[in-house]
Amino acid sequence: MIWRSVVGKVWLTIILLVAFVLLILTVLLLQFFHEYQVEEAQKDLTQSAAKVVRILDSHEDLEIGRSIAFEVADETTGVIIVGNEERYWMSDKTDFGSFSIEDIMKNNTLSAAMTTERTVSETTWIPNEQEDSEAVMIVGVPATVLNGEQGAVYVYQSLNLIQRTTEETTRIVLLSAGIAIILTTVFAFFLSTRITAPLRKMREAAFQVAKGEFNTKVPILTHDEIGELALAFNRMGRELHFNLTALNQEKEQLTSILSSMVDGVMTINRDGDILVTNPPAKRFLQMLSEEKNQSELPPAVSELFASAVQRERNETTELTVQGRTWVIIMAPLYDGTYVRGAVAVLRDMTDERKLDKLRTDFIANVSHELRTPISLLQGYSEAIVDDVAADEQEMREIGKIIYEESLRMGRLVNELLDMARIEAGYIELSIQNIDLRVYLDRILYKFLTLASEKEVSLRTDLHLSVERFPLDEDRMEQVLTNLLDNAIRHTEAGGDVTMSVQSTTNDLTLRIIDSGHGIPEDDLPFVFERFYKADKARTRGKGGTGLGLAISKNLVEAHGGSLSVHSVEHEGTIFTIVLPFREFDTEQ
Repeated sequence: MIWRSVVGKVWLTIILLVAFVLLILTVLLLQFFHEYQVEEAQKDLTQSAAKVVRILDSHEDLEIGRSIAFEVADETTGVIIVGNEERYWMSDKTDFGSFSIEDIMKNNTLSAAMTTERTVSETTWIPNEQEDSEAVMIVGVPATVLNGEQGAVYVYQSLNLIQRTTEETTRIVLLSAGIAIILTTVFAFFLSTRITAPLRKMREAAFQVAKGEFNTKVPILTHDEIGELALAFNRMGRELHFNLTALNQEKEQLTSILSSMVDGVMTINRDGDILVTNPPAKRFLQMLSEEKNQSELPPAVSELFASAVQRERNETTELTVQGRTWVIIMAPLYDGTYVRGAVAVLRDMTDERKLDKLRTDFIANVSHELRTPISLLQGYSEAIVDDVAADEQEMREIGKIIYEESLRMGRLVNELLDMARIEAGYIELSIQNIDLRVYLDRILYKFLTLASEKEVSLRTDLHLSVERFPLDEDRMEQVLTNLLDNAIRHTEAGGDVTMSVQSTTNDLTLRIIDSGHGIPEDDLPFVFERFYKADKARTRGKGGTGLGLAISKNLVEAHGGSLSVHSVEHEGTIFTIVLPFREFDTEQ
């Protein structure tokens, strides 16, 4: 509607203001004209009465003076000459009626002209021929009429003439006011349109800016306040574009930083609602949801959040979720001096804790592995020093034990050094194009004696599509030696150990299959860890250092391959090696 627009409001305001001013002006003008005309009529009547008095004074013959004086009277004006209450003369009857001497004498104001010798005037009502009252104005002037006796001359006139003049004046004033209102309406509409046209353009531009079109410009048509407003609007659009671009860049930069962080980050408002999360934090929450079947924070994190907000300081806790260890650091977020929430940093400390445990276990295992041979060396050395041996045979047995334990200590130290070099990446492979059939037969031949002693059947199962394959001869022999030695030692008499080999142009697959007592299912995930021994009860003569499989796995992976195990307790074990075909640059 037009009344809701600026045009309508400005137009209506101007119209109401002009109408109010014209109304006040009209009332004042009408009042002024009415009073002016009444005063003029009173002045004319006073002058007429004074003229009659002069005429009467200038003629000694009262009859002649009266006849001349009555010439002043007409249809709208009447004259009364009063000598006293008994003698008075009145002009011919007017169109609107006439006074009687009783009316004058009963009126204290009018009768005062005869007693106080002062001019009097009054507006009164007299009956007319239509048996209705009519307003008249009467003026009385003192005069000497009869032999020096004080009298008065009264001249009266109907106010209808003044009323008609007033009505004509009112009509003219109202017509002028109407014309002024019409002209003001046109002017106000034109003025408001001129004012609001740039405002409408600014409104349309504001809608465009709200939609994100910050390049929208408002034309500057004038250099007044509206022009300055348009200039300020265009500057505001440029500033908004610059600030939003900067905010978007900062947001993208922050998002990239949060997404690339290894640690999880999430922002929580004061009500405990999660506002922002990065991928690690989302994975943490998904783990919580899978474990506790809920999407809200666990009690430990909620308590940490409440403590950080309440105490307004950083809080830290450690939480275990699905076997992984998380350290949570909660810091309050401030809005000025008011705490509006908190930011939580989630750090997955599983690997660190695992490394700490491995380091502790490594020290414990090395200490355990070295303690027994050192104790044996110390004990038997004391026996030799104290000359405990009874004969030469017992002396040789003591020396043999000392020798075997020293070899065991040397083997442990060498394997530890090999393990350290492999994990540090200092190992260098000498890749050669090896004849597989000759190479495998030679390795198998080394274990024929051991297999015969254990009464274990040792055989090969070769399916060679490719007779030669590139690998490090010594390192792979170390791997196969370890696997075959374990297989034979953990297979009972009458059992079988098979080395199955399959070669293609893409890879080489070797399987060490035994029919031993197998590895328990709970121990399978840990067989490749350092110092881990599945057979907790085996004798020291039967066991190794617990580093062989860990070294073997690292050597296979150094070739770009994989080493895996499959075992069923009391049925047997299969170790599988898969080596990819690798190009090498070595002279044949």
